[in-house]
Formats: sequence, structure tokens, C-alpha cells
Amino acid sequence: MRQAIRHLKSADPVMARLIEQVGPYRIEYSPPDYQTLAKAIVLQQLSGKAAAAIFRRLLVAAGDGKLTPGRVLDMDPGELRLLGLSRQKIAYLRGLAQRVVSGELDFKALERAPDAEVLRQLTSIRGIGVWTAQMFLIFALRRPDVMPSQDLGIRVAVQKAYGLARLPGVREVDAMAERWKPYRSVASWYLWRSLEDQAGL
Repeated sequence: MRQAIRHLKSADPVMARLIEQVGPYRIEYSPPDYQTLAKAIVLQQLSGKAAAAIFRRLLVAAGDGKLTPGRVLDMDPGELRLLGLSRQKIAYLRGLAQRVVSGELDFKALERAPDAEVLRQLTSIRGIGVWTAQMFLIFALRRPDVMPSQDLGIRVAVQKAYGLARLPGVREVDAMAERWKPYRSVASWYLWRSLEDQAGL
């Protein structure tokens, strides 16, 4: 990781300032499994607190504190609705579970696959878009060079850090991120954390 920090600091003085401001790189990873992807689906388009509460109820209902594809498929959709899940998200969670149970989605194979192939496989599943797939690449598969330029937090952080008059577009962020290769995931973490630090978190 020291190599990544050295590269980012030397490649971009603004990123160097952010790194000094935020401090050591302390990313928290999740296992590359069904539960991690299911949680990402639950969190989509909901406030953090509401989504976290729904996911906690889902874990309790699943039993043993672990959400598995088999357990989700065993649960009645009506039971899942009572936990606060929308019909659409229930369909997404069950569809993902079916892909895993059938062997069509193999998490061990994903660990060995190139980033582009992981994105292709995950985004072919209903309910998983590019952003969710990129989060899985960064926080579950630990890939060092993913640039989630569609993420609003990233775009806001770039605007603030670089003193831009307006919110940058996806292509603009992608162009700026060229200098951060091959450690764009690390740069992204620092951008997210820079917003948290400004909020006093």
C-alpha cells in the first residue's frame, strides 16, 4: 500500500493534500459472497439508516446471522415483504440467489477473473448495475484500480478538492483519474473519506 500512496502523492498534488488530511489508508473489506451483494442491493436507493435496519431484520430472519442463497429462496416472498423489502428488491435478491445456487455465478471464479469480466457477469444480473459491481470489485474483491466515477460522492469530493465551479461529469472525473492509475480504488477511498472528514466524522 505504501507504493500506492507514494504514486498518488507524486502524481497529483491535490491528492497528496487529501492523503495528508485524511491520514492512513484504512479501507474495510467484506467477503466476496452472496451476502455482500445482497446487502448492496438492499441499500440501493434508500437512506443509510432505513436500509441498514431492513438488512438487519433480513439477517435475523435468515438465522445464524448469515444470509445465504438457499435461505433466501426458502423464505416466503410475503415474509420478505414484512421485513420492509419492496417486491422489486425481493425479485432481485431471489434472482441473484438462483444464479448462485445454479452455479451460473461462481464467487471463487470471480476472484480470479479480470475486472472487466466481473463487471460483465454482475451487471448481467437484474438489480445489479455498474455502481454496485464496482463497489463489489473494490470492497469485496479488493481490486486496486477501479474508478466509480458515476458515484455522486466521488463527484462532489472531486468538485470540492479541486475547487471546481460546478459538479464534474462522469467523463471529466474519468479524465482526471487517469493520473491515479493503477491505484484509482485507493484514490476513490480518499475522496470519500475527505467528505466524511469535512462533515466532522
